[in-house]
Amino acid sequence: MMRVLVPARLRKAVRTWFDSRYISAADHRQDIKDALWEVQTLRREVVTLTAEVERLRTAKPPQDRLAQETAESLDRLLQNEVLVWQAIDELRVRK
Repeated sequence: MMRVLVPARLRKAVRTWFDSRYISAADHRQDIKDALWEVQTLRREVVTLTAEVERLRTAKPPQDRLAQETAESLDRLLQNEVLVWQAIDELRVRK
C-alpha cells in the first residue's frame, strides 16, 4: 500500500462528501426503531378495526345499501391488511 500526502483541505472535502452520502449506524438503528414503532401502531389500529367489523357483523343487518357497501368495503380492506401483516411477519422470520 502506498501512502500519499494529501492537503488537509482536500482530505476534509472528501470526508465531508462521503459523510453526506452515507447514513450513520446510529441513524440507521433509529430509523429501524421508528419503523417498528409505526408497524406496531398500525397493528393496534388493525385490531381495533377488526373488532369494529365484528361488532358491525353481529349488529342488526343494515337496511341501507350505502351502509351495506361500506361494511363490505371495510371488510375487504381489513382482509388486505391481514395479508400485509402476514407478509411483514414472514419478512421478520427471514431475518
